[in-house]
Amino acid sequence: MGISDLKGKETVIQDTPFGYTMSVIGGKWKMAILYLLSAKQSIRFNEMQRQLGAVTYKVLSAQLKELEADGLVKRVEYPQIPPKVEYSLTPRGQTLLPVLEQLCEWGAQNR
Repeated sequence: MGISDLKGKETVIQDTPFGYTMSVIGGKWKMAILYLLSAKQSIRFNEMQRQLGAVTYKVLSAQLKELEADGLVKRVEYPQIPPKVEYSLTPRGQTLLPVLEQLCEWGAQNR
């Protein structure tokens, strides 16, 4: 179901595929996290926080938990001291890469 399927119909955005997609990837940091994970393959929490910039520990942690719960991000914890945790995209998360690529192209063309 695309945009053309909704023309002329009264719908509640949350009930559409677009609404579902936005519920999964919406928010200030989720797309940036997915973009970073697509570029880095696997990344540790602190490195991710440094590269994202102004995001707080609490917000980044919450966003990663939501992305993990939605099946887009995989968290791997290594049993060592100090603890080591790495994040990467799941196969489901990788299906968003063409969308991210199109957003990058749009940004390059309209900058």
